[in-house]
Amino acid sequence: MNYSDIHTLIDEKLLSASFSLGEDEAKNIFKRFDIPVVSEHWAVDETSVLDACTKTGFPVVLKGAGKTLLHKTEMGLVRVGLGTENQVLDAVREMKQAAGNALEGFLVQPLVSGNREFMAGMFRDPLFGPVIVFGVGGVLTEALNDIALKIAPLDDADMDDMFEQISSKKLLGAFRGEKAVQKKAVKKILKALSDMALAFCDIKEMDINPLIIAPDGSPVAVDGLIMLEKAVKKQARSFDIDFAKLGACYYPKSIAFIGASATPGKWGQMLLTNTLSQDYKGKIYPVNPKGGEIFGHKVYASIGEIEGDIDLAVVTVPASRVLELIPALEKKKVKGLLMITSGFREIGGDGILLEEKLVQLSKDAGMLLLGPNTMGICNPHDQFYCCASHVHPLPGSTVLVCQSGNMGTQLLAFAEQKDIGIRAFSGSGNEAMVTIEDYMEAFEIDTLTKTVVLYLESVKNGARFFESSKRVSKKKPVVVLKGGRTKAGEKAASSHTGAMASDIRVFDAACRQAGIIQVDAPMELLDLSAVFSSLPLPQGNRVAIMTLGGGWGVVTADLCAEHGLIVPDLSRDIIERLNKILPPFWSHENPVDIVGEGNFEVAKICMEELLKWDGCDVVLHLGVHGKRILGDKMIQSVLKIDPNADELQLNAFRKMMLDVEQDYTQYVARLTQQYQKPVLGVSLLTDGISKTLYRVEGCEYKSVFFSSPERAVKAVRGMCQYSQWRKNH
Repeated sequence: MNYSDIHTLIDEKLLSASFSLGEDEAKNIFKRFDIPVVSEHWAVDETSVLDACTKTGFPVVLKGAGKTLLHKTEMGLVRVGLGTENQVLDAVREMKQAAGNALEGFLVQPLVSGNREFMAGMFRDPLFGPVIVFGVGGVLTEALNDIALKIAPLDDADMDDMFEQISSKKLLGAFRGEKAVQKKAVKKILKALSDMALAFCDIKEMDINPLIIAPDGSPVAVDGLIMLEKAVKKQARSFDIDFAKLGACYYPKSIAFIGASATPGKWGQMLLTNTLSQDYKGKIYPVNPKGGEIFGHKVYASIGEIEGDIDLAVVTVPASRVLELIPALEKKKVKGLLMITSGFREIGGDGILLEEKLVQLSKDAGMLLLGPNTMGICNPHDQFYCCASHVHPLPGSTVLVCQSGNMGTQLLAFAEQKDIGIRAFSGSGNEAMVTIEDYMEAFEIDTLTKTVVLYLESVKNGARFFESSKRVSKKKPVVVLKGGRTKAGEKAASSHTGAMASDIRVFDAACRQAGIIQVDAPMELLDLSAVFSSLPLPQGNRVAIMTLGGGWGVVTADLCAEHGLIVPDLSRDIIERLNKILPPFWSHENPVDIVGEGNFEVAKICMEELLKWDGCDVVLHLGVHGKRILGDKMIQSVLKIDPNADELQLNAFRKMMLDVEQDYTQYVARLTQQYQKPVLGVSLLTDGISKTLYRVEGCEYKSVFFSSPERAVKAVRGMCQYSQWRKNH
């Protein structure tokens, strides 16, 4: 369809420094996109107003209009239900007095009846582009702030989710004798706003408020606003990342450590010793003008002295000396610069200029720049650990990219402690060249990556991040912890729609729409990576709970309800089966309290019965694993007080408890494999040898145990959220 006249109107408005369309102009454009708009008449004086009222029929709605009159209700320029000519004339006089010279005319509309008012709109976010808004409308719009956001363009699943998100979603059903909202008609409106936003880049905001729902459920727009702003074309990045070259940085056959040192605590020492201490098979070239030898390796006085080419250069020299390294590195055909050095964009001023020069020189030399100001990278699959912290997690399938190096290395340490495997890690630093979006797209095509875990404080290209995340989520889970969530200030906006926008709200909406699983705390990142890498996805959100004690079961059931999970009633059939296993005084309901039964065989049988049950999608078991720790403490007490205690016998008992618990963890993993349902455990107690994951040879899945019901339930919620998103997309 040709919309050249709309483009012309917008251009003329902007040329005349007018940054809004009149209500009648806005609604005429809405009608062109098949948005149902209330009929109305334009009038300029009392006579034409009364004539319009006669054509419309009383009662009427009268509005004062003018290109600068944006919030008419607040100014007293909207009068609803005027039933006589005298009431209309009084309203006209009052509006003239209130608006003064800004008043250009009047709109006369029929009174549209309906008890429900919604709003629909669009604002243009500087990072993510056009954002569509739907929620409760009318005078309570900003007070209630009950809205849902989606990034344009919209699909059917996006709009269904918007309806589901708002707290007042019951208003969409039959209400006080009025029929349910015609959702298809509302979807047409939301889709039209999305299409308009993409078609006209100079539209900054759009507002339909209120969108009144008639008694038959049909929506009608009775007010409309379009704000304009000349779009500034963003400068596209002048280069693309070579993902093959980026991958080679994680599998370097040769590394030059520029700024190598033997002094403990220096970056040149920490990174070098970490790399050397593992079973890295490549060549290592320490570089320092002093020459000599470090840790049995020859130190090269300059890059030029190194024999052969270099895959990766790890740079720790001061920022002022970095640029002079580039020519020598180019001669050595360096693929990647791991720039640990700080003192660039993060300090502002000259640091920004220095970073820009570094990017340009690196690009011209054909080198990828990782960082600067990064804590390092690692690839356990190649025994390559080049990070400041000496932690060495097992090879696995979880990629970890962090915009905070300290956060990243702490998470690596936790992964090592809890036996969670890592595919690769990168502290992304300033992301001068390789950004979080590049990492996303690189790991999208990496076959060893099964889960992508990100700690973010910002994104450079919101639209690209959104599209990349959406693609990756269709193949593998993306888990994000967002730092800097506090509201630093509101956007400057002229519409109700724009006034309710905030950076974090838009980011959250983009994540939800792209299938990203967001978490609230650092440890939740690895909790989710543990379950995604170790368990099948649940087919629904129904949870069966098996517990060694009633209290834990009650707490866990409450947590499930609070996180949107269902704890279904047990079927008669499964109750009868459990009656054959458990004593008569067991709970006979979900959670299944196995009443302190210390027999691991009973716990195994009960768990399998729950997995057989088609009424649940996930099984949580609490308090069975970790009992050996209580036994161990009992043995310590006996040895302390009984001089005649048989230490050999007690140690044999300790080993027996450990063996039984290990057998239980293996049994859980095999049941998970057999029934293809996720099983998550909560340990009664944990100690130095407790893990999150327990591997079983020849088994696709692992046993997963957490230290608290909260962590287990949040992990289940994340799995269910991702599984549902995959089904909808």
